[in-house]
Amino acid sequence: MSPAVSNHRVGERERRLFVTLVLTALVLIVEIVGGLVTGSLALLSDAGHVLTDVGGLALALMAMRFARRPATPEKTFGFHRAEILAALVNAVVLFLVSFFILLEAYRRFREPPEISSLPMLAIAFVGLGANLYGVFNLKGEARHSLNVRGAFFEVLSDTLGSVAVIVAAVIMLTTGWYYADPIFSVVIALFILPRTWNLLQESIDVLLEATPRDIDPDHVTQLIKAQPHVTAVHELHIWTLASQNYALSAHVVFDHCSMEQSNVIANQIKQALSDQFMIQHSTLEVECPHAVEYKQTH
Repeated sequence: MSPAVSNHRVGERERRLFVTLVLTALVLIVEIVGGLVTGSLALLSDAGHVLTDVGGLALALMAMRFARRPATPEKTFGFHRAEILAALVNAVVLFLVSFFILLEAYRRFREPPEISSLPMLAIAFVGLGANLYGVFNLKGEARHSLNVRGAFFEVLSDTLGSVAVIVAAVIMLTTGWYYADPIFSVVIALFILPRTWNLLQESIDVLLEATPRDIDPDHVTQLIKAQPHVTAVHELHIWTLASQNYALSAHVVFDHCSMEQSNVIANQIKQALSDQFMIQHSTLEVECPHAVEYKQTH
């Protein structure tokens, strides 16, 4: 793919993400106002769900833009970690929102208030329409980008939340059974919590420089040792710089080899790590008994 085509595709992804983000943010505002006006906790619960989507879309968009910023002498890896810090803050806020919804739902189970079901239904349909547009808008690019794919699934899952609110509104509108509002509020809140917990865990793992969940260090060791003249690997460290952006450092022990051979094999190892594990930043310290110590960084 030529640089011009690549830049065009990145620009198109940013545009689609931005449009979807604006629409989703508008839905968030409408649902918060609508939930307060109609008294519907289900709408407020779905607004909490939409908040996760706004955060996810904003993070995806920010990741694209920050990834293009050059590194500086003070920030040698660039600005990728800003995405992780934002995700951590997003997770903490969502936990607070979810617990508030569950607490309020418990109160309403004891004394369910009367809900303005018709306005609630209308607002939920507005949210559903915006979500369906977001799904359609991101579907094509989701096949080409993991970043966009994550945002796509955020919007897709929120579509289910809108459907839940619509079902609750229809039940209350046709039967007057107002317990439907806190019941569906709990359903939406419980749907948010596992996603939020995963987001929190992944953010903390990155900040603690834990080994990425989708990379097995034993498999990485086996790949390196499978290269010619490699006899051992130690001091292996694998961590995440940002989403799908991995780094590695290791000491690689060679048998009888020349400096030139170690250089070639080290480059082969880096290419194999990139191809099989998407590790783009590899630092290998070569230990060769019959060659001057050699250190290569990429």
